[in-house]
Amino acid sequence: MALVNPHGKEKRLKPLLLEGDELKEEKARAKTLTEVRMTSRETGDLIMLGIGGFTPLEGFMGYDDWKGVCENYTMADGTFWPIPITLSTTKGQADSIKDGEDVALVDEESGEVMGIMTVREKYTIDKEYECKQVFRTTDIEHPGVAKVMAQPEVNLAGPVKVLSEGRFPTEYRGVYMRPAETRKAFEEKGWSTVAAFQTRNPMHRSHEYLTKIAIEICDGVFIHMLLGKLKPGDIPADVRQKAIDALINNYYVKDTIMVGGYPLDMRYAGPREALLHAVFRQNYGCSHLIVGRDHAGVGDYYGPFDAHKIFDEIPKDALETQPLKIDWTFYCYKCDGMASMKTCPHDKEDRLILSGTKLRKMLSEGEEVPEHFSRPEVLKILREYYEGLSEKVEIKMHKYAEGA
Repeated sequence: MALVNPHGKEKRLKPLLLEGDELKEEKARAKTLTEVRMTSRETGDLIMLGIGGFTPLEGFMGYDDWKGVCENYTMADGTFWPIPITLSTTKGQADSIKDGEDVALVDEESGEVMGIMTVREKYTIDKEYECKQVFRTTDIEHPGVAKVMAQPEVNLAGPVKVLSEGRFPTEYRGVYMRPAETRKAFEEKGWSTVAAFQTRNPMHRSHEYLTKIAIEICDGVFIHMLLGKLKPGDIPADVRQKAIDALINNYYVKDTIMVGGYPLDMRYAGPREALLHAVFRQNYGCSHLIVGRDHAGVGDYYGPFDAHKIFDEIPKDALETQPLKIDWTFYCYKCDGMASMKTCPHDKEDRLILSGTKLRKMLSEGEEVPEHFSRPEVLKILREYYEGLSEKVEIKMHKYAEGA
């Protein structure tokens, strides 16, 4: 059996990253163009366009695509897509750019020229409408809503040429992977069914259990870490990677797991983001996406299994990659092991409910972590990270006191 096809009608990867002489020429030409600055979210989206992660998109979306995606998950040409991929700028800058003009896309944090876009369309959107559709809320406390509402007034649309992958290939060497690379690696391993496990957290026992269920069903599991921006309090990618490696080396059968990373920021769009995760995991070659409790959620904005339900609301042929829906999982003292609501007959008093948020809270506040919550090798790494944070805070406070 072969791997799933890339997303879209053409069923082939469409990386937009330039190489060789063309890359040199376009980099030189970009220096002569008007610069449009991008947020980290927009930069991550551009890199995904570059490496083929957002196949079959050819650039940032125009109004018809934006509207169709918000309304019914469909672009103007009928392609299934769950979240708008847009780029915005100020009205002043938009007015100064002519239709058909090429502009240089610059990462606002590093100052690096990341790509060139031919501006085919300029349009304004109803930001509140986008937030209601994508995030199911307009509450500015939601981190995804806050980012959309902070966007400048005008969206620019058009095809892109991508010139750089930014910091990701060097900063995350050996973890950051392009879809063509994961597909090749899966084929070399003889995998045709691959379950993607989305994570922005170190893996606790519940995560381990989810992936082991998937190993029973598929040829292998691809632990796919987010490498872009998180919200304050989330654990950085290098610490996550170290903890995940410790878990894999001690608790998994060899060659059943592969680890990689991708360059997006979290949107915290819950169910809609679960669909986006399935779309680009299809491009990476994954036949399944593990969808557990509160996938890509934040706070109490979504029900614990809204991300399960949304896959039943889209057309059956929208995606080749299918969800592996797994119920609430926990450690049960009476079962004496990991279980789910489907397998454990005992009362909630017998269950140790596991969550990344709970683990972070316990570690950051120096609380004792209950046995069975996380593997000791993982806890050791996380404790060292939080102890380091505490030391930094103490040094900072000491310096402040001296200065005062």
